[in-house]
Amino acid sequence: MGFARTCSVALVGVEGVVVEVQADLEPGIAAFTLVGLPDKSLVESRDRVRAAVVNSGADWPQKKLTVGLSPASVPKSGSGFDLAVACAVLGAAERIDPRVLADIVMIGELGLDGRVRPVRGVLPAVLAAADAGYEQVVVPECTAGEATLVPGVSVLGVRSLRQLIAVLTDQPVPDEPPDDRGRPDPMLAGLSVPGSGAGLGLGGPSNDGHAMDLADVVGQTSARTAIEVAAAGGHHLMLSGPPGAGKTMLAERLPAVLPPLTRAESLEVTAIHSVAGMLPPGKSMIDTAPYCAPHHSSTMQSLVGGGPGVARPGAVSLSHRGVLFLDEAPEFSHQALDALRQPLEAGHVVIARSAGVVRLPARFLMALAANPCPCGQFRALGGECDCPPASVRRYQARLSGPLLDRVDLRVEVDAVTRSELSGHAPRGESTQVVADRVRAARERAVARLADTPWRTNSEVPGHALRTRWPAAPGALDEAEMDLERGFLTARGLDRVLRVAWTVADLSGRDRPFAQDVALALQLRTGISRGVPLMIGAAS
Repeated sequence: MGFARTCSVALVGVEGVVVEVQADLEPGIAAFTLVGLPDKSLVESRDRVRAAVVNSGADWPQKKLTVGLSPASVPKSGSGFDLAVACAVLGAAERIDPRVLADIVMIGELGLDGRVRPVRGVLPAVLAAADAGYEQVVVPECTAGEATLVPGVSVLGVRSLRQLIAVLTDQPVPDEPPDDRGRPDPMLAGLSVPGSGAGLGLGGPSNDGHAMDLADVVGQTSARTAIEVAAAGGHHLMLSGPPGAGKTMLAERLPAVLPPLTRAESLEVTAIHSVAGMLPPGKSMIDTAPYCAPHHSSTMQSLVGGGPGVARPGAVSLSHRGVLFLDEAPEFSHQALDALRQPLEAGHVVIARSAGVVRLPARFLMALAANPCPCGQFRALGGECDCPPASVRRYQARLSGPLLDRVDLRVEVDAVTRSELSGHAPRGESTQVVADRVRAARERAVARLADTPWRTNSEVPGHALRTRWPAAPGALDEAEMDLERGFLTARGLDRVLRVAWTVADLSGRDRPFAQDVALALQLRTGISRGVPLMIGAAS
């Protein structure tokens, strides 16, 4: 009888659980039994592993073989256990010393010829291994860069099972030449879901290689101010106006205004995209704010996450620490839009399925774009709206009050005039200039919130803002009057105060004054408060 064990990782959402892979050989009729709550793709590993071991030059044990995955109560899916199963079997057959395998975590799929193919979710898997105290990890060679992002872990990238056997048995490592016939590397196919990136609009807006600049947007002073405030404080934004006014142009330029991700944020974002199979080709770490623009026909599951079995990340998680842009927002289903209310408030989404409960991060900046009516010409200058009043009311009511109450900035985008298009109007500031101001404002907020769990003004609870960082005397008088009149809810008052702090940070003030609160109220309600819609103009 022979026994050996090694380790691999099972992914539940974007979190990993270290799984012990045990192999036991007993005399009897040759059979291969896999136990431990495997799914269909994992059950098929029996045939993949057998073929890979034989084609790697090792003998397959002709005995009764039982492979157990422990803990057995955790659902296990995917082909990432192949490498660990193969090595555990070879250890039980004494082809490899079982003592060498016990403290190694192995992640990778095996081809029938013994090649080690990459799998999705390597980064969160290695993070889970490091948290569990393991110091040695074996991964496919093409994902070694992703695995090395985790500090304190020794990473071995292998191209084939033959190479791994040679390393574990202290033999010369055979050379595995890459496929250099000019075709795309088939080994990279396991890292992406076909069509998924294009379907969700991931990887940033594209403009045929032309760098998107805020200076390209003609006019729209109030909307540009709202973009800057949204980026500086992480506030949700809604742009409404007629077609062709520039709503989509403004939203597409928002990610470039956001500051670069910190290392901790980059690891979070990269882990989510790795699980979803949406890491950019040749890039092991995402260091810029992600951008996700799903189509208005997207289902609730595609937005918040879900699917059969263990829930997978949706658009709200894929835009974590970035921008979720919902163009033609009233055209989304009512169910899908209302499902956003909880992640907007909490910064995460909890999905309960029969296979378990998954908590996915979802702290994103939401940008909504909407026409004022089905034809888009309602209240447009010179426009002729043919929509009946009842149709206009129904269209605008598709965005529910509780959802809009969570949107800090609501700006009317007017149609561009002829003089602005002809170039007579002054050109707006570039993305770089605005991004520098946003970065400075973020640094002021981070310094102020250094001893707290929050990093942006939009995350700070209203009670903390009112007690720990009070505004200037009399600054909130106008906002409190709006609360008494019913123009603002209690949540709305807190959000106005958060925006006022962001305006103060952008203007270089140490606390909000009356003009900062007035600008915040004007950006939220659309009612003129007698202050210019430009940062610093009221100083």
